[in-house]
Amino acid sequence: MVLNILAMIYRTAVLYGTVLVLMRIMGKREVGELSLFDLVVAIMIAELAAIPMEDTSIPLYHGIVPITTLVVMEMLLSYTSLKSETARRVAEGTPSIIIEQGRILEDEMRRLRYNMDDMVNQMREQGIYNIDDVEYAILETNGELSTILKSEKRPLTPEDLGIQPPYEQLPIPLVTDGQVKPENLALAKKSIDWLERSLTNGYNCTISDCIYAVLDTQGQLKVYKKGEKKKTP
Repeated sequence: MVLNILAMIYRTAVLYGTVLVLMRIMGKREVGELSLFDLVVAIMIAELAAIPMEDTSIPLYHGIVPITTLVVMEMLLSYTSLKSETARRVAEGTPSIIIEQGRILEDEMRRLRYNMDDMVNQMREQGIYNIDDVEYAILETNGELSTILKSEKRPLTPEDLGIQPPYEQLPIPLVTDGQVKPENLALAKKSIDWLERSLTNGYNCTISDCIYAVLDTQGQLKVYKKGEKKKTP
């Protein structure tokens, strides 16, 4: 009994590590962004990994070999899709316009088996509550709805007002949970001495006192200290 349990733990750990490595190799995509082929591969990998985990009489390679084969097939198809628009269209499909110049294309929605409730729900998630504000709506290949508002309904931008805002860089985290990120310090062209002086002079704290320190979009150091308490009324 104990040996069976240990064997299951060992097989689970091996398969978990294998699947984790292979999924990382497949690339960084969120579940909502998976293509149909990616989703099928993910489901099959889960099934193939579960079988040798549950049945210790099945050799581990009976799960690892098919999983590896699926990942290789997925990578080959992804590479082919990069080079061929036809392959990309076959594997992932094409986006579909369901609102065109403010008109709802009922035939296209029926073909996609996509109903009004789905469309309205996805619009609400984007902060759009009036369909009449939408000029175009496109159902993407991953099921996400992209919308283009009518010109008079779009939010104002600095360009609309003739304003040229200053350049904003990406925020660069320098300290996380009391630990310095040396690669980010180098990216920001700052030294550890500069960081320590800035924390001491500007915030009266040390690196270990910081839960988070970041150079914001304007290049200013912002520091969040450890131990902050919830304010009581």
